[in-house]
Amino acid sequence: MEGEQKLRITMIGAGYVGLTTAAIFASFGNDVTLLDINKDKIEKLKQGEVPIFEEGLGELLEVARPNLTFISSWGSFNSKTELIIITVGTPMKENGDVDLTSVEKVAKSIGQKWSNGSQPIVIIKSTVPVGTTYRVKEWIEEELKKREINQEIYVASNPEFLREGLAVYDSLYPDRIVIGTDSSHVQDLLKRLYSPILNQTFPLSLKLPIQQPDHQPKPVWLVTEIKSAELIKYAANAFLAMKISFINEIARLAEKVGADITEVAEGIGLDQRIGTSYLKAGIGWGGGCFPKDTSAILNQGKEKGIEMSLVKATIDVNQKQKEWVISKLKEALGDLKNKEIGILGLSFKPNTDDIRGAISIEIIEKLLELGAAIKVYDPIAIDNFRKTYPKWKIKYIKKIEEIFEHSHAIILVTEWKQFKTLPYGELAKKMEDKIIIDGRNLLDIAPLIEAGFQYFGVGRNYS
Repeated sequence: MEGEQKLRITMIGAGYVGLTTAAIFASFGNDVTLLDINKDKIEKLKQGEVPIFEEGLGELLEVARPNLTFISSWGSFNSKTELIIITVGTPMKENGDVDLTSVEKVAKSIGQKWSNGSQPIVIIKSTVPVGTTYRVKEWIEEELKKREINQEIYVASNPEFLREGLAVYDSLYPDRIVIGTDSSHVQDLLKRLYSPILNQTFPLSLKLPIQQPDHQPKPVWLVTEIKSAELIKYAANAFLAMKISFINEIARLAEKVGADITEVAEGIGLDQRIGTSYLKAGIGWGGGCFPKDTSAILNQGKEKGIEMSLVKATIDVNQKQKEWVISKLKEALGDLKNKEIGILGLSFKPNTDDIRGAISIEIIEKLLELGAAIKVYDPIAIDNFRKTYPKWKIKYIKKIEEIFEHSHAIILVTEWKQFKTLPYGELAKKMEDKIIIDGRNLLDIAPLIEAGFQYFGVGRNYS
């Protein structure tokens, strides 16, 4: 923020959104404090370690470090901060609703630490149900009232639209920045904060870790009512999930009629009203956002007496895609007991080590129930998986070629680029049965057939 006075910002929550956003704002010259009650994570960050895998994040943190402070206690909270940005997790409850426990705790802590006479703006960047921003304001005010502090506070919504694995790119070059507020004061301060991104004129001292795209339009600055901003986030994710479920449902039809879904997707994607993004057929969507957000918007509809039929169908179709993998394995191998099955990819998508909501989890769990012997490989996510499921009796493979040895089938679950160029002809010779299930339609069919593989893709014509 060259030429402008830097802002004092406190970011609460060091997940992939909080850590990336803190690094971005600090790299612009702002004074940023990142608070997370996970002491181990904060200690690692202090020592220069990056606790999550995000392209470009390590380089960005190095640039940001002079302006970035890491704390793990509210006792170190600076009540003179100008902006408090909440990025804590909002996990899904067993009933599909959103767990706001962390958001509530943060709001009450802010109220308890708020200095009389200070007036920081509180921003909700966590994905929260419609109406939560007002609840956060109420939680803060309740704590202030206990302390006999009576002053106006500002709480606004600023949803994030970051894709894991591309969080740095999406932060620097977003399509839009959405602000939910009725305060011109909030608008002015946030516009100042986001000015390098809005104008695409970054500080000269900032060496961008990810190259600026050519002919990228400047982000749209959209100011809405608070509840509209909150709903925009849920509606966007539900729509993207729906596009994936739609093409997956068409893929099942393509398989039955002998069409190729990759050609079908290309044909309909050329229609500018539809577009090509999120039209790639596969074994379904997962992750920390789509499952949680579609479930949340479904529940919110129920609460208001609205039947969210399309959202429900989106979730149902996605569940069927996971079952498709097992049906194809049974079709090829019959009884799966004691069959060695290799899993290529554990993370919910490539370029991240995040396994939350990963399709691999349900597939492996089902295969274990059926008595299969499972071995897995992932370039990044193996440690996370092992820590999360320590009791699962599966074999973790370090050298990718070993996953083919004596295997009866291979399931490609995550579309890591390196999986596309493996020497499948040589690897096929190591297998007991040459069966490959391409759950992401990543591979070229002809060389696999030539190598003797029995190939199963999602809605692809390989006859």
